[in-house]
Order: sequence, then C-alpha cells, then structure tokens
Amino acid sequence: MCSAAIRRWWQPFGTVAEATVFHVDLAPHAAHEARALKWLNVEERVRSGRYLHAGSRRRFTLCRAALRAVLCSRLACNGQQLTFGTSSYGKPFARVEEVPHPISFNVSHGGSHGLIAVAPHGQLGVDIEERVPRDDLADLTNAVLGPNEWREFALLNGNRRTHFFYRMWTLKEALIKALGDGFSQDPAEFEVPLPVRRGALTGTLKLPSRPRTLWRVNDLGTEDFAAAVAIETNPGRSLMSAE
Repeated sequence: MCSAAIRRWWQPFGTVAEATVFHVDLAPHAAHEARALKWLNVEERVRSGRYLHAGSRRRFTLCRAALRAVLCSRLACNGQQLTFGTSSYGKPFARVEEVPHPISFNVSHGGSHGLIAVAPHGQLGVDIEERVPRDDLADLTNAVLGPNEWREFALLNGNRRTHFFYRMWTLKEALIKALGDGFSQDPAEFEVPLPVRRGALTGTLKLPSRPRTLWRVNDLGTEDFAAAVAIETNPGRSLMSAE
C-alpha cells in the first residue's frame, strides 16, 4: 500500500456555492485509525476512548482527525493552535489560538461514509445516511414528511419509496443542522422545494422559524448513500453570533 493511501482517508467530494464538501472513508483501516488518533488532542482522545462500540470510536476518530486537517489547511494553523468551542445549542465552532474564527463547518457520518462541509462564513449543515431497510419507516414518514411529500411518498413502492424517504430526510436534516439551534424546527412543518422533490439537485426555501433567511439545499446522494448539504444564501452573521 502506498504511503499516500495510509496518510489520507478523506478526499474532496464537491463544491456547493462557497462550501466545499469532503468525503471521509470510515471503513476499518488500522493504519488510518492509528494515524488519526495521533492527530487528536488529549480531550478528543479521551472522548474517543469513551465509545464502547469499535465502529462508533472509529467513526469519531477518523472524522475528527479529517476535520482537523481540513480546518488547519484552511486556517493556516497547526493542530495545537486549533481548538473548538460550542454554541449554546451545542454546535461547534473553530478557534485559532483561542480566538473564534467565522469559518463554518459541519460533519455527518453514516455507516462507512462521512461528509465534512466547510464554508468561509455563514451557516451550513450536512447529512449522510446509508439507505438501510427500516421497520419504523411508516412512523418516520409521519414525523419527517409534510402533507404533499407524504402523498408523493405513498404513490411510490419498493426501492423508489426508500430512496425518496432518505432523500427527503437528508435534505431536511442538513437544513435543521444548519440552523444551529437543535431540533426546534419540526421537519414535517416545511417541505423540500417541488423541483427538488421531482429530481432537481438544488433548490431554495425559507423556513417558518426563519422567514428572513433564504436557504439553498443540494442533493449529494450517490448509489452508496443519501446525502445533502444546506447553506445560508445571505449570511449576515457568523456562527458565534448565534450563541
């Protein structure tokens, strides 16, 4: 195995407006995991060790180390200079030598895949889900889909139904994560734009809880997973100002 394969387990995945999205390979890999652990600070290593399940520990370690690498590259700092704070709702933000930085980022992982989204400022969220069969799909549709989305879902069957649900779920989850204020926004109270529901990869919408903010949602799904990113289109403040 070449040394480059050992050093790096994340790659650029795409760009959406000012945001760059990276894919993180979370498959078991002893060399990646050992190297990633060295990139974490003491607090993060302790946090990693608290995960009892090996898969959860691996996903945290690989994603956190990749995030550190991406942010250090963007902020021209080293790992010791980079620390993280959290907003009053628990959303992390970056600090360089303890000074908060307006760079925006979000992380999601599902199964053996992770995504990291980074933008110079504003709010954004990213979500990724493996399309696994679920016994509670009927209950989830009621909690996630709006009236029009539910009617469209009900007309589908088989894999098309599963794909539609996961597509709506990731688009809404990314948007709720972008808000940065937890799950106070009920996903069933807003709907994905009609062109996106019908196959368009991108669209814009406003939320009842943030009527003055326009959001762009983008479908990032592949054959392997459902995924989406949501970006504030008119950022007027940094993540730290939302605390």
